Amino acid sequence: MTRRSSGGASLKEAPSSILNAAIYARVSTQDQNCEMQVRELREYAVRRGWQVTTEYVDTGWSGAKASRPELDRLMKDAALRRFDAVLVWKLDRFGRSVRNCLDGIESLRAHGVRFLAVSQSIDTDESNPTARLLLHILASVAEFERELIRERVRAGIKSAKHKGKQLGRKRAVFDRSRAEEMHQAGATVREIALALQVGRGTVHRFLSQKPTGRAAF
Repeated sequence: MTRRSSGGASLKEAPSSILNAAIYARVSTQDQNCEMQVRELREYAVRRGWQVTTEYVDTGWSGAKASRPELDRLMKDAALRRFDAVLVWKLDRFGRSVRNCLDGIESLRAHGVRFLAVSQSIDTDESNPTARLLLHILASVAEFERELIRERVRAGIKSAKHKGKQLGRKRAVFDRSRAEEMHQAGATVREIALALQVGRGTVHRFLSQKPTGRAAF
């Protein structure tokens, strides 16, 4: 495209700067590989005329892990603005839950880095009003996801209580009177634990609850 100067001369517009993109891919097991994801993301970048500067690949890491070596490295580099956008194949490759994904996306956005899940047409480019709508939808889904988890936990606790199951840490069974006697005689927590075959933490908690108890190790 050209434009004319005041003198009538034809001038070429300066080309826009090339967007630098980072690729993130993940598979859950060591016997899988990220070749398909990476290849598709590279091709996507080429079609958009973007430059892939760095590739981050986590192999054998479950999406349930919030902290993964390459993802952690990507987020550190994003804070340093080493790229302009992050490309992933699908949203679930990036985060373990909608809430986790949204937190990551918001962190990238705070650093001025764009996020795209290319197979799902998700793009957080702020010049696009659809991107703002997407973030609101993700936030709503994340809130819904949290409420579902809370409901499942509450239902599980209610069911366990109804069945008479003990909740929380199982109380250790040991001779408390003997523990008290040994303690009064000057035995240490370690010595009491060895004699009663229980953990030192168990003995320490018991003695700490005594009004005049001292828990010497």
